[in-house]
Amino acid sequence: MSEADAEVPVLIVGGGPVGLAARVLLERWGVRTLLVEKHRELSPFPRARLVNVRSMEIFRQLGLTAEIRAGAFAPEYGRIRFRDTLHDRDFASAAMVGINAPVPESPVIGAVTSQDRLEPTLLAAADAPVRFGVELIDLAEESESVVAFLVDHESGEETRVRARYVLAADGANSTVRQRLGIGTTGPGAMADFTTVVFDADLSRWCARQPAGVYFTAHGLFAPLYPEGGWAWFVSTPEDAVHADWSELVSHALGPGADVQADVLRVQHWVMNAFVAERFRHGRILLTGDAAHAIPIVGGLGMNAGIADVHNLCWKLAGVLHGWAGPDLLDTYETERHPVAHQTLRQAVANAQLMLQVQNRRRDQLQTSEAPPAQTELPWSDQYFAQLGLVLGVTYHSDAVVTDNSPPPEPPDSGTDYGPTAQPGHRMPHLWLTHDRSTLDAFGEWFTLLTPDPTHWEQPTTAPWPLHIETLPNEHLDLCVLRSHGALLIRPDGHIGARWPDHPPSDSTLHHALTTITRSAHL
Repeated sequence: MSEADAEVPVLIVGGGPVGLAARVLLERWGVRTLLVEKHRELSPFPRARLVNVRSMEIFRQLGLTAEIRAGAFAPEYGRIRFRDTLHDRDFASAAMVGINAPVPESPVIGAVTSQDRLEPTLLAAADAPVRFGVELIDLAEESESVVAFLVDHESGEETRVRARYVLAADGANSTVRQRLGIGTTGPGAMADFTTVVFDADLSRWCARQPAGVYFTAHGLFAPLYPEGGWAWFVSTPEDAVHADWSELVSHALGPGADVQADVLRVQHWVMNAFVAERFRHGRILLTGDAAHAIPIVGGLGMNAGIADVHNLCWKLAGVLHGWAGPDLLDTYETERHPVAHQTLRQAVANAQLMLQVQNRRRDQLQTSEAPPAQTELPWSDQYFAQLGLVLGVTYHSDAVVTDNSPPPEPPDSGTDYGPTAQPGHRMPHLWLTHDRSTLDAFGEWFTLLTPDPTHWEQPTTAPWPLHIETLPNEHLDLCVLRSHGALLIRPDGHIGARWPDHPPSDSTLHHALTTITRSAHL
């Protein structure tokens, strides 16, 4: 065993929203972490623009929703608008369902907010150490740990950190994934894009018709913060180094706009589309863009990464605290890998639909002297809800105890969501009291929901954290329970087991927890 300069249970590589969220989640579980980020500070670029309803549910559990919403846009910005130029009228528009207004399927509403607003909130939500300007350059696996080789870019000092586990959240160009030789599947690098952050007064065209995104023939425009600021997303021009970005932005705003853009920052980036062939290599686990790079259309990428670590962190905590077996970590890939592929397919479909809109409009402009004021969208009003993908994720793994009830009919697409209490699904949002959701009952513990807690007892000398909550009788039909039945909810809010009626034996609950946590041999 090689010597190390420091030891930590979990080393988190990457200080974007996924790595920062993992740091918060693991701290809530009492797991010590060290996070290293190769850049000297949090990213000043907006990047991800959407916190969807499922991510906001996770942030509600962490007590962060009020602060996130305080820096976010009002719900009416939860809309996309299509225009020939930014100062033209809409020729099409679509709501972001779950963002623009509450939905009955959740106790929260998502938000349009920039990643550079979200990251400081996540950074402040935990006390675990963070080392900016420190890059992982290599790593070596040992039987009981991983040794990470780090370099401090300011001092040039090289150090070694030994961790029980490494959580890689270091982006689409992940050093960790490349060092492990893990390949990817999917289209790969799709196109080169540039983000231009600028100031300009565009209120006369947008204040009365707010949106989170304006699609135009000259690129995509997005307001950055409620108090001001804009971003222009466009295909990178050939001579980007010598480009006059202020002039290019002004030209993209359209003839007659008469607006001078004050360019603040410019970032070139590649739109990637892939899924890693594996999410686990021994004691090293890939999350977020390191595991799956998702095209930006639909705002699915960052949110998928938040769901990754929400799935993973309780499992890491269980293994490190001794109430779960190491095999439980295998279920992370088993559960999240299919979701990554589904998310990638949805994002590619989103991009194709956006292209259809632009192509229809171009055809109208080219073939008609008086093009119609509106262009029919190639999707239903519910399309951008995507609630089937956001809330309807289903896990099939050894960390789920299946029952004999018939599974619900699968939806036709990621659009449709039907609440179900089938094992493997996210527990539906149901009101336990007038202001407390079933989702508010979950945390750093397993939860047993039952209409009659007297029939269910805590397993004696049990190592697992477990809370028992009363489920109102009005919800029994949806949950397919009778008066003495119960649902066992995992810490990530997914249903681990269901008993429609009374427990089959005194050891029923103990057996289910042992099965889910893979802890029979402990």
